Amino acid sequence: MTQEEIDALINSGNVEAEPSPTFEATAFTPQFQEFGNVDKRAGGDLTNEEARLAMLYDLQLPVSIELGSTNMLIRDILKLSRGSVIEFDKLVSEPVDILVNGKKVAEGEVVVIDKHFGIRITSLVEPGERIKGIRR
Repeated sequence: MTQEEIDALINSGNVEAEPSPTFEATAFTPQFQEFGNVDKRAGGDLTNEEARLAMLYDLQLPVSIELGSTNMLIRDILKLSRGSVIEFDKLVSEPVDILVNGKKVAEGEVVVIDKHFGIRITSLVEPGERIKGIRR
């Protein structure tokens, strides 16, 4: 049916046609804030890869230190009390593992600074190995 036929049909029935609503189509162009190539903390220009990583700089991840590990029977765990000693698989002179978000990223040695424990990083895991650890 054409518009003329619809109008004739409405007029023949003595029914007043309501004016059809008109919609004005407007084009909307979204505006986005541009990400700059400058890290304001570093004060210098960044490469594209660094600029993409800059968005992650403020994320917080859990960092933990693994002194060692051991396997124990449940009966032995239930016998633990204050003063019990658990022997780990590492010696005192061996480096401890530094884990970020559960993935090993470095090794270090335990130090004491003003009555607080700290870790001195002695070696970093190779970047290729760190990437493999993320994909697991």
